Amino acid sequence: MSAPHTDVEQVELANTAFYEALERGDFEELTTLWLTPSDLGVDETYHDPADTGVVSCVHPGWPVLTGRGEVLRSYALIMANTDYIQFFLTDVHVSVTGDTALVSCTENILSGGPAPEDGDGPGPLVGQLVVATNVFRRTPAGWKLWSHHASPVLTESAEDEDEDPTG
Repeated sequence: MSAPHTDVEQVELANTAFYEALERGDFEELTTLWLTPSDLGVDETYHDPADTGVVSCVHPGWPVLTGRGEVLRSYALIMANTDYIQFFLTDVHVSVTGDTALVSCTENILSGGPAPEDGDGPGPLVGQLVVATNVFRRTPAGWKLWSHHASPVLTESAEDEDEDPTG
């Protein structure tokens, strides 16, 4: 087993690779970062891969997605409909216990959709603040994503601040 500080560094690298693959729209790279039954030493000939080491994902506003195929399809859909996305991670905390690691962070997201139909420039950029928890599992091939859960952060609008709560 490797030293704790080395584990934390390796998990940080795996977490960074996940967000960088999303930014590049690199679906092939993204698929290599998620846990597979073979990562767990499971012979898929005798076990249903959908039931083995089930991965899960919750995107903001989406229901829970379970199973590698369903999770990866969601990322393919997001990548196909997002022309630009960039993540600025803050409040990153990594905790490693044995072969499991937990990363919590705030995703400061800047994204843009498809260009307007008139073709005049790129689509509008939108900022979003999301808190995320990424769970990783140690495999012979390195740390792989087991679960991603992201939830929007509700912020007060200027209208909310102008209202007097005492009536």
